[in-house]
Amino acid sequence: MSSCWSCAGPSLLVLLSRLCVVLVNFMCFENFEVKEKVIDTAGLLGSSSGLAVVDCSASSETVEILMQAIDLGCCVVLANKKPLTCKIDDYEKLISKFRHIRYESTVGAGLPVIASITRVLASGDPIFRIIGSLSGTLGYVMSELEDGKLFSQVVNAAKGLGYTEPDPRDDLGGMDVARKALILARLLGWRINLDELKVESLYPNELGPSSMSTEEFLTRGLQSLDSYMADKVRGASLKGNVLRYVCVIEGSRCHVGLQELPKDSPLGRLRGSDNVIEIYSRCYKNSPLVIQGAGAGNDTTAAGVLADIIDLQDLFL
Repeated sequence: MSSCWSCAGPSLLVLLSRLCVVLVNFMCFENFEVKEKVIDTAGLLGSSSGLAVVDCSASSETVEILMQAIDLGCCVVLANKKPLTCKIDDYEKLISKFRHIRYESTVGAGLPVIASITRVLASGDPIFRIIGSLSGTLGYVMSELEDGKLFSQVVNAAKGLGYTEPDPRDDLGGMDVARKALILARLLGWRINLDELKVESLYPNELGPSSMSTEEFLTRGLQSLDSYMADKVRGASLKGNVLRYVCVIEGSRCHVGLQELPKDSPLGRLRGSDNVIEIYSRCYKNSPLVIQGAGAGNDTTAAGVLADIIDLQDLFL
């Protein structure tokens, strides 16, 4: 076990009850020697000790090492969404030993979204619709617009509060929500890839990173969207609805973008940066299963990861 400590800094090995854990950040996957040490440790300990490799990076380059770890009998815990949104063939290889992989923190941080959907499906209750606000940033932005504030004003306020990425277009483009939607759709058994989802960006291509800097977007680009967004909010309000940025998984459709929703619905009542998800099934047809709470943040994400690690202990008792 001590040999793994030579991965010092970017990796960490701890003993938790009867489960060993290797926690590796993005730097490890850029360093060939460290990657080799992780795999050597996986081969040495593997299924005999219940080694778990925990991916808390934001890299799409971790799929290979995670699949190697699973082949060596290890467990995998993911907070990183990207391995679960790779091409469908690689995804199916990654989750082929589904009892050895946990990824609750990929959708809703510490909220029990994956666990709830899994339990509903395991009970034989078919889920036919999922709709959710899965971005704290966009949830905050859309609820603030209801108060008559300008889109540019709200986005800049969100950035000042630390809700957005350094470049808010990373949030406003909708790809983070799309990845979460794909994870949920695949959990329902859909064999689709990320490029098959319809994703609505809240800014046009001419305001994209290749056309203007972040500073230009914040000072000039956002203001050009104020009238458009105000009209969308006003149009929804005239119908007694509110505007939300959501993912909708239903029938053969997986769509991410703006949607008008009733004010008295769980999503319509959403204020602030919480995540809300509504799950409709045979048993929850008229009154959906609703999960709401903080869907981002270091503490909640860490809690979700820790819960997944502890859950895996049952495999080795």
